[in-house]
Amino acid sequence: MPDILFYHLEARPLEAVIPLLLEKTLERGWRAVVEVGSTERAEALDAHLWTYREDSFLAHGLAGEETDSLQPILITTGLDNPNGAACRFFVDRAVPQSADGYERIVYMFSGHDPDAVAEARLAWKALRDGNSVTYWQQEASGRWVKKA
Repeated sequence: MPDILFYHLEARPLEAVIPLLLEKTLERGWRAVVEVGSTERAEALDAHLWTYREDSFLAHGLAGEETDSLQPILITTGLDNPNGAACRFFVDRAVPQSADGYERIVYMFSGHDPDAVAEARLAWKALRDGNSVTYWQQEASGRWVKKA
């Protein structure tokens, strides 16, 4: 049974949070797929992961290349899992339909976007049966608190 984690972004934006979560994913020895809602956002996230910290970067690639299967982190707008990832992130209004084939699903949504919150509620209802689902809310300090 995969773990499904809902992350409700409020105090810090996606760009500040996702690199840290991806680092933790790689520390576990897992590969990751990051599904985004558009090609433009995929390209922006791609650029960000190379430069998010002066002393570091996250090795990754954009889906659609010959090296997709070799990437530790793959950014995509598609539904496939070409790098054999154990963890799939859904960001920027990409919504999980299923947790099949993954050890962990991470669904991140903005608390400042009413449509994203509504989509998250629907995804919660659809995914909670038969899965281990937790809800994490961001405090003003940026710390995560498990709420459900």
